This record gives sequence, C-alpha cells and structure tokens, in this order.
Amino acid sequence: MLILANVRERWAGFLGAFVALLVGVALITTTLVVYDSARPEVQPRYTGTAALALPQRAVDADGSPEDRMPWSKAEAEPLVAGLDNVPGVADAVVDRSFYAQAIKHGKPVTDEGALESGHGWGSARMAPYELVSGRAPSTADEIVVDRALGAAVGSDLTVNITQGRRQFTVVGTVDGPGYYFSEAFAARQQPGVRAIALVADEGADTGAIVAAAKKVLGDKGEVVSGEGRSELQPQYIEHKRFLGVQLISAMAFLGLFTTVFVVASVLILATGMRRREIGLLRTIGAAPQQVKRMIIGEAAVVGLLGSIAGCAAGVAAAPLLHSLLDGLEVAPPGMEVTVTAWPLLTASVIGVGVSVIGAWIAGRKAARVAPIEALLDSRSANKSMGRGRGIAGLTVLGTGVLLAIGTATASADNRVNMAIFATMTLIVAAAVLTPVFIGPVVRFLTAPFQHGGFAGPLLVRAELVAHPRRAASLVAPVIAAVGFTVLISGMVETMRVAYPAGEALKVSGQTIVTPDGTPGNTDEVVAANPVGKAALPTRAFVLKDGEADNNEERAENAADATVLDVLGSRDPRWSKPGEAVLGESTAGALGVKKDQNVPVRFADGKVVTLRVGAVLPDDPARGDFVVARGLVRVHDPAALTDDIFVPGDVKATDSVPGTALHDAAEYALADYNTDAELTDSLASMLIVLIVGYSVIAVVNSMAMAAHGRRRDVEVMRTAGGTVRQLLLISAGETTLVIAVGAALGVLVTLAPLAGMAAGLSETTSSDVSLHLNTGAIGTAVAGTLLAAVVAGIAVTTRTMRRQAA
Repeated sequence: MLILANVRERWAGFLGAFVALLVGVALITTTLVVYDSARPEVQPRYTGTAALALPQRAVDADGSPEDRMPWSKAEAEPLVAGLDNVPGVADAVVDRSFYAQAIKHGKPVTDEGALESGHGWGSARMAPYELVSGRAPSTADEIVVDRALGAAVGSDLTVNITQGRRQFTVVGTVDGPGYYFSEAFAARQQPGVRAIALVADEGADTGAIVAAAKKVLGDKGEVVSGEGRSELQPQYIEHKRFLGVQLISAMAFLGLFTTVFVVASVLILATGMRRREIGLLRTIGAAPQQVKRMIIGEAAVVGLLGSIAGCAAGVAAAPLLHSLLDGLEVAPPGMEVTVTAWPLLTASVIGVGVSVIGAWIAGRKAARVAPIEALLDSRSANKSMGRGRGIAGLTVLGTGVLLAIGTATASADNRVNMAIFATMTLIVAAAVLTPVFIGPVVRFLTAPFQHGGFAGPLLVRAELVAHPRRAASLVAPVIAAVGFTVLISGMVETMRVAYPAGEALKVSGQTIVTPDGTPGNTDEVVAANPVGKAALPTRAFVLKDGEADNNEERAENAADATVLDVLGSRDPRWSKPGEAVLGESTAGALGVKKDQNVPVRFADGKVVTLRVGAVLPDDPARGDFVVARGLVRVHDPAALTDDIFVPGDVKATDSVPGTALHDAAEYALADYNTDAELTDSLASMLIVLIVGYSVIAVVNSMAMAAHGRRRDVEVMRTAGGTVRQLLLISAGETTLVIAVGAALGVLVTLAPLAGMAAGLSETTSSDVSLHLNTGAIGTAVAGTLLAAVVAGIAVTTRTMRRQAA
C-alpha cells in the first residue's frame, strides 16, 4: 500500500519513466503483433486439399533444415498409387509448379508469381478451380488459363516457358490464376515430384486420411494438414515475407535496445533526484534493503501501468505498421492483422522487466548512502562515478572497439550486423563513462565566458560540473538518437557508393543481358546470345559418399544429404562432362577433395556421380559448385538462366521479349537500385523510430530535471534573476547537454562505419571511403535540441508561475 501511495503522490516524478515505457512497449507490441500476423498462410490453391504429402527435408552445409529432396518418377509412382487408395481420398494429385508467363502485344504479362504459375491440369482440383468455359487440356499444345487473362477459347496464346516462347491453343478458362497444361507436358517441365495433394471425398475424416497416408509414406516423407499446408509458398511471397520480417525484426531489436537504454537512464535520473527523500527515510531507520525494495516496487507498478497502456497503444498502431509494410511491398499478399495473446504477454513482461532492472541498478547506489551524507547538498554525493561503473564502462568500451575492428574483417553478410552491435556497445560505453568527462568538456566549452562578467554561463557550468551523473542521464538518449542516425544513414550512403562502383568494376567492358518483366532468362535468350557467361542455377543434394552408387533406391534418406546451389556453366574451363569444380569453402564443408567421386541428386530425383575435377579458391563470379550447363538442363528443365555477361567484342541482343541490355555502369546502378528504394525507405523508418523515441526520452528527462530544480529556480528569482535570464539559463544548459550528447553520438559511430567502409573496399576491390548523411544527422540533432529546449523552458515557466502565485 505504501508503494501505491508513493506512486500516486509522486506521479510527476514517475511520469517520465511511464511515458518511456508506454512508447517502448507500444513499439514492441506493434512489431510482435505484425510479426505474428505475417506467418505463412495456406495458399488459396491448396484450400481444396485435406493434406499434402511432402518428401524428406535435407540440411544445408551448416546442418540447418532446408529444401525437401524431390521424389523421382520411379519413387513417386507407388506412393501416388498407395495414397490414391487411402479411404476417403478422392484423388491423389501430383502438384507441379514451373515457369509460365503469357506474352501479349510483344511484352510479358506482369505476374509476380510467374516463376511458379505453370501447373498440370490436375492441380486445378486442389483449389478447386472450376472450368468457366471449354474443356481440360489433353495434348502438349493445349492450355487452360485464368479467365481474367482475356484469352478466348479457341484462340492462340504465346506463353513464355523455360525453353522460350511457344504457341498454345486455349481450350478452356478457369476462375483462378495460373496456366494449366496436360499432365504429360507438366511432367516434362518438372520431372521431380515435390508434393502430392490429397483431395478428400465429401464428408471424409481428415484425421483418418492423414493417419493412413503416413503409413503409406513410411520414412519416405511426411504428411501435413491444416495450417501445416502453409509450408508450400510461392517464391515471391516468401521473398516479401523475408523482407518484412527483416524490417520488423530490426525495429523490434532496436526498439528493445532503446527501451532498455532510455528507461534505465530515466529511472537513474529520477532516483538520483530523490536523494533527500531517501536520506530522510534512512535517517528515520529505513534499512538499505527496504529502500531498495521500495524503489523496485514503485518501478514494478509504473512498469505494469506503462505496459498495459503500451499494449493498448501498440495494438491500435499495428494496422498503421501493416499499411507501411504494404506500401513498401514487403507485406505478404492477403495478410491481415490479428491479435493473439503471446505478443501482449511478451511485451508486458519486457516492460515490467526493464523497469525493475532499471530500478535495481538505480536503487543499489541510492540504498547504500549514509543518512547524513544523503541529506547534504554536497558535490561529493553527485560527483563520484564509482569503481564498479568505471570498470564496467571500460570493459564495454574495449568490447566495442574490438567489434568495430572486427567490422572491417567480417564477411559481407555479417558486416552490417557487426557494425550495429559495435555501435550499440559503444553507445552504452559512452553513456556509462559520461560522468568522467562531462566536467572537463563543460569547463572547456564555458571557459571563454568565465571572465566575461556573465552569470548565466557560470551557473550552467557549475550545475553540470556539480551533478555529472544527472548530466550523464540527460546525455544518454541523445547519444542513442544521434548515434543510430549516423550509423543507419551512414551505412546507406556508404553502400550507395560502394556497391555500384565495385559491381561496375567486376563487369567492366561487358554487355549484360538481364530479364525485363520476367523472373529469368529462357533458353531462347541464351541461344540468341551464344557467347559469354550464362549461369544456370539449380538446387541439388550432395549425398554422403557411398550413400548412392547411381542407385536411387539407396539414396532416399534426406538426412544424409546436403542441399546447396549448383551452377551450370558453359565456360569450357568448368563445364567438363562428369566433373564438378568446387570452391574451397564448399569442399571443406562437404569433406571432399580433388579427384574424389561425389553422388549428387538433382531436381528430378535422379542421382549422378561426379568427379571433383578441381578445388579452387572461392570466387562468387564462378560459383561454389559448378558443373556443365547441359547436365543441369537435363535434370532441371524448369531452371531459368541468370544474367548473361557478353564480352565487349561480341554484339549482344535483346530481340527476345522480356530482356534488356546494360553496360557495366548501367547494370551496376540498376542492380543496386533494385533494392535501393526499399533500403532507403527502411532506413528512414528506423531513423524516425529511434529519433522519435529518443526525443520523447529527452523531453521526459529535461522536464524531470527542470521540475526537480524548482527550488533552485526560486532561489535565483529571490536573488534577482529575471524571467528572461532564468529561461536563457535553462535553454543554455539544455543546448550544452545536447551538444555533448550529439558529439558523443557521432564519435562512437565513426569507428564501426570506418570498419565497414574498409571491409567494403576489400570486397568490391575499389576505394570506398566513409560517407555521412549530414542532412539526416542535422535533422536529428536539431529536432532533439528543439524538443529538449521547449520542454525545459515549458517546465521552468510553469514552475515560476506557480511560485509567483
């Protein structure tokens, strides 16, 4: 009851922590709710299925579960027959998906899912999609299409498939998306079987079907039903979900860090301002543990209230975040915001936990002070940083320096994460060590005013020097706001220069043939450009030596297979029949050496034994596992070719619809611009998020500090200070604090950014220097300064009015 009474009576002192928690928990709640809503959903074309039979899942080189290993035709036939005889199953449909895209008026019809839009006619039963007109396809030159395409029954339609453009006769239309071919044609396009759909009889028991289907499959695969059918997702939806989850994760991670950082600073400041009250409690007999329990209990109450309000605000803001993701085209199609219990519980636990931990940190020192010492208005009570804090600060600083150095040597995939971790560590170190150098810095900045006869600068100097820990609490959120602004905007600007320059250098002098409106280049495009690199990618499964000796029946255990990217090359150096060229890293991960035989299972389910012809230094331009292009085409008829790099002395052509030509500079810029707009938008969102939250924290801290100094204001008014002078002192102190915080925010970020630039220089083989976005940095500093000054002046003005009354 005493704790509740304290919170009720001292609500103004807890307001800063409450607002910081509310905003932080709201942010975490919003991101978790949207993340939960972005989970995979059952695609419309599988809504008519009771269950899906899927092959076993293989692992990647790191041992993580990845692709499922397709069944071959010989393996799938008895499974389909057995599943078709399961009681309650009306039909067992082999589901095939491959590239198909209509060409109208000389251009490909826009279709995000074109890579998997082609199917056998049996797949139409899975939705189920009904014939609107015409009949089912029966020969290789017949097709059924979506009625929305506007192709009449009996008309000819040009469809782009892996082999290139081909004329089909439209024999029917359906009420759903996709291109439906005869089963025989679909089997030639995708020989491997990746899924068998079970269409149930009306009223059949799904549970019984699943149980019987599992017995049919045995250890050759698994059966999924209900929400488990969401595993099969079109590639473009998975890509959008990946981008959206990346953004949400970044927001949640930075939001969590900022919440912990800001709330701890606010609680430390609030506890420090209660020194006299705590001293009085110690004088009347309160034990240190009682004081600590009181502070932690008050924080728990404030944390609970802030978490409840934050959850409500977060739920209300979730549709806004979904709209932003949708506008950036990183939200999965059909995604709807749904609220479940776990995001709210998680955010609430984080809110209360952060509040309690922050109060525990703040209460440790407050509970240890002697009663008389705490009641004295002495500089010693506010100046000492403490040995523990000093050791912790130096330890964190050393860790941050090591991380900053590691940024330069980290791999390309880990460089950004390393820079973020280094910056976060250095921000914490700067905040912890601020009391050490706040005094010398303030003395240096105010030295020119010391003998000028102006009282204001001297009062500001005396206040900050006498209370370094309070100044450090005010500086902390500024360091975070400016530091993350410099980091995120600097990374974007540096990469904007580095990647196009490095890519242009790699392909200098070549003409690049790229897809234009299609997901890849067809064989027709490759034939039109017979010279130059034309990599044909596929996913293949490397089996353990001895698991398969050209015998499919001995290669059924996917747990013994490693899935990886295989490139088919037409370069004579790497395209020798029966051989594979491996990069050193891939060879090491697979445990193979030169001249060793390696069994490889391809997309059609067939196993081919290849001899390792060479193990060469890693080269992304060559590939990590390279075989003859013809081998990939034989075993993966649905694979599309990557960009084609034509030497400068050979004329490239874009005569085939769906292609475009670029020189080195255009290609590099176009390749970067593919994701640059999205990257800029995401960076802007993160900057607004971090700066906005930090501004709220700065306003809270400044308002609390101004409110806590109301007695000082009264003394200065009694001594003859005018309203204008007092407001100028408040503004001057705030400006100085923001300047120190901004300078530290910039300084702690330069080392990680410089390390990232050095790493980019090595990766791109070009001279990459550090680039900063001065506009973003200036806006962050100006916004923080304006908000802080306004908050300090507003509270000071209100205090003087009350005192006058």
